[in-house]
Amino acid sequence: METGVHAESSEARRQPFLQGWRLVAVAAALAFTLLLLVRSFLIDVFYIPSSSMEPTYEPGDRILVSKLTTEPQRGDVVVFDGTGSFAPYVPGSPWVRDPLTTAGQWLGLVGADTVYIKRVIGVAGDSVECCDAQGYLLVNGQRSEEPYLYPGEAASEVRFSVQVPEGRMWVMGDHRLASADSRALLGAPGGGMIRTEKIIGTPVFIAWPAPRFGQAPS
Repeated sequence: METGVHAESSEARRQPFLQGWRLVAVAAALAFTLLLLVRSFLIDVFYIPSSSMEPTYEPGDRILVSKLTTEPQRGDVVVFDGTGSFAPYVPGSPWVRDPLTTAGQWLGLVGADTVYIKRVIGVAGDSVECCDAQGYLLVNGQRSEEPYLYPGEAASEVRFSVQVPEGRMWVMGDHRLASADSRALLGAPGGGMIRTEKIIGTPVFIAWPAPRFGQAPS
């Protein structure tokens, strides 16, 4: 009789333990599913690896990007998928990613191979030209004041004159001498025009590093 009582007592202790782990597993699965939904449709995190958007964004910034606004406006900073435009023309872009790199990109710890951040200079219907006699970009014949430019830097050392077609945008980095942008694609298919359907979203917050924590600059 004592043996039976001991066995039943052990089983009773084991059942709550297993049920507790099941609840933890279900809660973890639900939390992960919610995170996937949020990052797929609402907001995502990206790491900035280069200096092409200085001084607005700096190398090492981790930014939160809202996916709710994908219709570009002139002057917006946008994050977009460069597949089919930038990505094939950047030397050394790996087509096969190792698992650690993929995980780091998902967590916003390293830069994504085909994701870029640039400023929208021209939208559908705009003419964009470099430059007038004083070195300013001309958008629809009007001088474009650009207070976000890297200090002491010219609007562009590459001369161009383009017309932006429907469904496209002309983008440039704020650090023009360090940015591979629409100017680098002038001789490529599409002529440097990025499809607006490739927009992922707009930066809304700098999450890291701590000294830069706060609302994303525009």
